[in-house]
Amino acid sequence: MPRMHIAILYNRDHEQLEDDPGREARADVMRVASALSEALTQDGTQVDLIPVTDSRLEFVDVLARMQPDLVINLCESVAADSRAETIIPCLLDMLGLPYTGASALSLTLALHKDKAKELLKARGVSTPGFARVDRLEDLDAVDLPFPLIVKPAREDASVGITSDSVVHDREGLRRAVDTVLRTFHQPALVEQFIAGREIYVPLLGNSPRRALPLSEIRFGQFFADRPNIVTYAGKWEAGSPEYVNTPSGPCLLTDSALEARLVQTAMDAFAALEGRDYGRVDLRVTPEGVPYVIDINPNCDLHPEAGFAKAARSAGIDYRTLARQLVAIALERHHGHPTARRKGPGAPRLPDSSNRNLLPGRAGVRHRARRSRASAE
Repeated sequence: MPRMHIAILYNRDHEQLEDDPGREARADVMRVASALSEALTQDGTQVDLIPVTDSRLEFVDVLARMQPDLVINLCESVAADSRAETIIPCLLDMLGLPYTGASALSLTLALHKDKAKELLKARGVSTPGFARVDRLEDLDAVDLPFPLIVKPAREDASVGITSDSVVHDREGLRRAVDTVLRTFHQPALVEQFIAGREIYVPLLGNSPRRALPLSEIRFGQFFADRPNIVTYAGKWEAGSPEYVNTPSGPCLLTDSALEARLVQTAMDAFAALEGRDYGRVDLRVTPEGVPYVIDINPNCDLHPEAGFAKAARSAGIDYRTLARQLVAIALERHHGHPTARRKGPGAPRLPDSSNRNLLPGRAGVRHRARRSRASAE
């Protein structure tokens, strides 16, 4: 029986920029790729690691020749630009290859935070009030109650978040927005700051989709006189006071109705952005128990020591099993579950499940890809 062949696609671009404000986050992807490769090869799966290094996108020809059974897409940027991560699923669709995780649409929405929040509001999903600011002159039109938090509108993983991101007056707002505009060359998202607990809801699967055990950030003494937020240093700079004082742990809730409300809010938010396979929704919860969606991560960190894998372990799913489940979930979504086919000669296939996702004209796309390769050779 032939071994399953999986390609793990990941960005290796953390050293491309001399002054990269997201360097640590980008470097982490290589560790995730290595960990998943090790987990999957233990079962005899053939795994090839394919780095995406720059905008030449040479991996397209590599995958067209390789034709793996599945691509695990871990790319979070191209050429050190997070906004380019949406190119990857587009190209995988063009190649007709099944892959794990979010579609280009889902990644695009998640990375355009203002558009994502417009969608959440239209769907009735609770999210803090906000404004997008493209120029400092736009600040005159911002009419939101303080305190506010200012973020880059096209980043994730706490990139661009510092203690100065939370502002209490107009002057602080202007400084924070100016920093985002000058440093990241993209719009700033100005959002109401919700004081309260920060709770994460990891989601796994498509149909059905389930929530893994919830986790929560425990803000330590360092944050006694600081905004309780997870800064970039708190997420990525091990040993920093922010990092030491923001451990995550199980979310202990005695109110089952509140937990159900948090999970449903996360499910609704993830569905609004058409998330699939796996992801994480971040919530701020007021002391009165009102949840607000502050971020949706359709391609969250899959490192064995990151929150998603820890939540899976809490549910009795070790990392090796989680890796296998991610593969199975993506293949089932793409091909349909084999048990959906009735047994016996000539038996018609059962209708496709609602979460099956087949690219129309896939065979034709593959044919063109092969022809292109032959011409190149």
